[in-house]
Amino acid sequence: MLSHLRNLYGRSIRSLKEDKGQGLVEYALILVLIAIVVMAAVKGLGTTTNSAFSKINSGLQNP
Repeated sequence: MLSHLRNLYGRSIRSLKEDKGQGLVEYALILVLIAIVVMAAVKGLGTTTNSAFSKINSGLQNP
């Protein structure tokens, strides 16, 4: 998933560099959007990982 985000980020930056007259506001909005997507992905992954480790921990404590 992270590689897809990197790919999207790279394509976005290349596209923006090709366009003339792009303002700093547009760059900032795109970076904020990317940051929100990354935070959501990390939060979801963290929740899933925490749940898996909790199940493993419970299984080890109660054989």
